[in-house]
Parts: sequence; structure tokens; C-alpha cells
Amino acid sequence: MIQVEGLTKFYGERAAIRDLSFTIEKGEVIGFLGLNGAGKSTTLKVLGCVLLPTSGRVRIDGYDVTRDPHEIRKRIGFLPDTPPLYDEMTVQAYLRFVAELRGVAPGELQRRVDEAMARTALSDRRGELISSLSHGYRQRVGVAQALVHGPRLLILDEPTSGLDPVQIVEMRELIRQLKGEHTVLVSSHILGEISQICDRYLVIQQGEIIARGTEAELSTQLGSSGAVELEVRGDAQLAVSALKAVAGVSDVTIAHLEGGLAALRVVTAGELRAELVRALVAANVDVLRVDRSAARLENIFLQLTHGKA
Repeated sequence: MIQVEGLTKFYGERAAIRDLSFTIEKGEVIGFLGLNGAGKSTTLKVLGCVLLPTSGRVRIDGYDVTRDPHEIRKRIGFLPDTPPLYDEMTVQAYLRFVAELRGVAPGELQRRVDEAMARTALSDRRGELISSLSHGYRQRVGVAQALVHGPRLLILDEPTSGLDPVQIVEMRELIRQLKGEHTVLVSSHILGEISQICDRYLVIQQGEIIARGTEAELSTQLGSSGAVELEVRGDAQLAVSALKAVAGVSDVTIAHLEGGLAALRVVTAGELRAELVRALVAANVDVLRVDRSAARLENIFLQLTHGKA
């Protein structure tokens, strides 16, 4: 879906991004991580045909961004860091306007608009002026305009910006639902949320890609340990023994024990959740919950960008 080779963008004499190369397959959900000023938004704007590259080659769904921008715009939905909204329009009128610009057939307009509003929980706000909406709802309208024409690729620059905790969960579920139907490239600072929806990650620093891969692959590249949190029912000490016997497990601690339930924290080298569950089941210990440690991606990100855990 996306093929980037040697992408460079200068603002005057300053290189915002330099010699970026990566590919994204159809149907993937990719997390694009980086500190403020790292070059994320510039990269996304080039992919979204908002900025022209200084040099390099970018192809989206087989089309070149410099030669075929209009064909690419038909195939992508782009939410920039500041949503492109018209305050004087109602939510429904704005989405119809965007759908018309994107070439949606007249007979399909209302269905597409209704579907985009339903997916972003805006149906009950359809008649309200955009100027009257809270920041969170304005962000939803921005996502809806990116979805309304049924694009093959969604580029979302900080889609959870300004959303409250409930809205963040709703946005996460929306992106999950889009997986497979659309290719999604999403930039976010809320790493605990992005870790639950992405297949793999691109990490950018000072305009250059410094790491890429799944969360487990990034951890392995750094030689870092991962942490898994489990809730089990049964003999806690038996569970600890079974987990310690799994190759790659370096430490197991009982974080909480009450009423026959135990919360365990397991430090592993790489992705071992499936192996941990199999070991517990074999030991006749009931597994009630398995989660990657919420801090894991944050720690990886900090190590990559700051050289510290």
C-alpha cells in the first residue's frame, strides 16, 4: 500500500526528514512514533499529498505522490494534526460537502455520511454547527471526514488528541474495526493505547527512522526484557514454578493475592504470552487474564529516543 524510498523534505536549509525508506502492506495498522519535532507530521503530510517531497520516491497503492496526487487523494483519508473543519457548517452538511469533493456518487452520499457519523458516534450531533462542538467532538468530525468516502488507506495524525478517557477507548475500538478493511497509519503520543491496536511500529527521531518492527521485535533489538501481567486462580506457588520453567522467563513475582486469585508479573525475553498460558494450563492453573505490561512500549520508546529505560 505504501512504498517510501529515500524520502527527504527540507524547509529552507533545515531537513525535517532525511532519507526515509519503509513499506506498509495492505490491511496493516502501523504505529508511527516519535517525539515532537521528530518529523512525523511532515512525513504524514507528504503521504497525504499536502506537501511535496524535496527528494525521494513515495508510491501509494501504486501511484506516485508527485505525478498522481489526485489519484492518491481518491484512495486515502487524511486526518492532519489540526482537523480541516468549517465552523459555519453543520456536521452533516460538512460531511456531505467532503464526500462530494472526494467524488462519492450522488446516490451514495447520504449512506456514506450516515455510516461515517455512526462509526464516529456523531449521529446525534448531525444538525449542530461545528463551531459549537467540544474539542473531542471536533476531533471525531475530523476522523469522520477521513472515512466518509471509504478510502483504502487512512492516515491519522494524533487521532486521540484532546479526547477524554471514554472517547479514547471508543477511538481505539474504531481503529480496530477498520483493520483489514483499511490500511491504517496512525501517529500517537498515547503509547499505552497505540500498543493495543498496531501490528508494528516505525520510530522516527530527528527526521530519520531509527527502529521498526513489532513491539516484541523492538524489545529484542534493544536486548530488553518484556513484562506480562497475569491473573490466575489456583495454587499461586505452583503457577510461579510452572512459569519459571518456561525458557526465556527471567523473573516471576506475585503482585497481589486474595481469595484464591493471584496477580503475577512475569519478566520475559521477547514475546512469550502463548508459552506462559500453555505452561499454566498444563499445571492445572486457571488463567483469567493476560496482559502485556502497560509500561512496556513506553520503556522501549524512551530507550530508543533517549537511550534510557
